[in-house]
Amino acid sequence: MNQLIAPSLLSADFSNLKKDIEMINNSNADWFHLDIMDGVFVPNISFGIPVVRAIKKYAKKPLDVHLMISKPERYFSDFKNAGADIISFHYEASNHLHRSIQVLKDMGVKAGVAINPHTNISLLEDIICHVDMILIMSVNPGFGGQKFIENTYDKIKKLKNIILSKNTNTLIEIDGGVNLDNASKLFNAGADVLVAGNTVFSSDDPISVIQELKK
Repeated sequence: MNQLIAPSLLSADFSNLKKDIEMINNSNADWFHLDIMDGVFVPNISFGIPVVRAIKKYAKKPLDVHLMISKPERYFSDFKNAGADIISFHYEASNHLHRSIQVLKDMGVKAGVAINPHTNISLLEDIICHVDMILIMSVNPGFGGQKFIENTYDKIKKLKNIILSKNTNTLIEIDGGVNLDNASKLFNAGADVLVAGNTVFSSDDPISVIQELKK
């Protein structure tokens, strides 16, 4: 079973971002998770293409880019060219899900589909064979540090059953409220990738926290 950890740079120290990038490079983390917010699809603004490009210069691990933006397909090529290895966009923000997935794959990046807490897992059944990853939001998107939504465990189990029934290798990523208390429960429920922001970057020893999350 995959047990991947993707620290979210949204919680990093942007006054000394290179230091936090190097910390992740030297840790047992697997990916960098980059939350892109436009103030339209979600009620917050984070950072964009120039910052992703700057991160790519120093990152030694894949960039997992989560687009919490409206009309995300407008920017697929820009984020790919900035260094994204995985691009996830929201089910709720795309009118042509299958087409958008295919566009990403044709670009040579891994394609992910993200869903908000209110979105039913069953809506993904028709595209599950075409996508590399499903990102389940376990908080309402837009801000870090929110309380974990407990129904997430059931959503993971339902999604895992669909993946197994379709015999695909689709990964399940969880984003929001991940901590040392629920990480093992999430992996046991069927998650493959955990995004952790505050839990990692608010710690006095983030490298040890990353190692504990992986356990």
